[in-house]
Amino acid sequence: MSTKDFLEKDYYKALGVAKTAKPAEIKAAYRKLARKYHPDANKGDASAEERFKEISEAYSVLSDEKRRKEYDEARSLFGGGFRVPTGQRPGQGGFGGFDLGDIFSGTGDGGGLGDIFGGVFNRGRTTTQSRARRGADVETETSLTFSDAIDGTTVSLRLTGEGPCPTCHGTGAKAGTVPRMCPSCQGTGQSSRNLGSFGMSEVCKECHGRGLVVDDPCPACTGSGRAMSSRTIQARIPAGVADGQKIKLAGKGAPGERGGPSGDLYVRVHVKPHPVFGRSAANLTVTVPVTFAELTLGAEVKVPSHRGAPVTIRIPPGTPNRRTFTVRGKGVRRKDGTTGNMLATVEVMVPKDLNSKARSAIEELREATAGQDPREDLLERAKEA
Repeated sequence: MSTKDFLEKDYYKALGVAKTAKPAEIKAAYRKLARKYHPDANKGDASAEERFKEISEAYSVLSDEKRRKEYDEARSLFGGGFRVPTGQRPGQGGFGGFDLGDIFSGTGDGGGLGDIFGGVFNRGRTTTQSRARRGADVETETSLTFSDAIDGTTVSLRLTGEGPCPTCHGTGAKAGTVPRMCPSCQGTGQSSRNLGSFGMSEVCKECHGRGLVVDDPCPACTGSGRAMSSRTIQARIPAGVADGQKIKLAGKGAPGERGGPSGDLYVRVHVKPHPVFGRSAANLTVTVPVTFAELTLGAEVKVPSHRGAPVTIRIPPGTPNRRTFTVRGKGVRRKDGTTGNMLATVEVMVPKDLNSKARSAIEELREATAGQDPREDLLERAKEA
């Protein structure tokens, strides 16, 4: 009989009796149902055989005074028990964000209900091994140049955090001595508290969950077995990382305890701005200075590309200012292996100093286009609004 059965199954319902039923009523209900669903009376009927097993299991619990009391207390504690969602077998699928298999097997981080009920239905049983503990997750930051963020790079990260004490190698004991098994919990790190019919497990107060007691503590860590230390690791930053993005490096965090796995390292990346290029998702952006004549008459201009030779873009006659041209395949490499584009925006640069010839030419242009008012439509539309 598993703890799961105590929480999932309604034995009173299986026998068709009330929770306050007397032993005689339970016995009578069982005999009646047993005669009806006995395999000898229902040969070849699989459903009848399954029903017979169900009522036999229910009777085995409810007919025993001690087991019935434990069953009632367990279901009362959990408000009537858990239910497996329709279409799922016990131990599979989610229930309220948890996996029932993890809850009852005790394989999750919290130990599952197996820890809680370890002393409820099997009081006196203890674990022989201390529970391994996963190391903590660690966060750090690094700064990259614009080009390294686009191409990817490897950086050295110096991390400072808690780890095994280098003096006692994590034992917590002074050199020449060793810790002894905790006499209160017998090395399990857990102690049981008797609550009548229930026994609840909790962290041992004497060893604080370590399972060991240090009589002569290490002077460096005062017996904790832990100390602050520094280490340097090489971290690979993938190509195309964006400013402010957080990179996860599995298993590069704080070391675990008692054979537990290391935590994860999270690296937040800061990207320094580039004097020419900007970025929009997987696209690089660049502003290209042009003259009024190039936009008006058309031209071919060279534009720089990142980590490559300049490219030429063709500006058609009559191109408006701030128009953006797309250069395919000259952007940032994506995770799927494809590459973004380069977006080149042309912008007219007004000359600050004009010689006499240039001034005369512009004055002639102004006279030639004197009849054109580019703001006429703007003023009219403003009146309508």
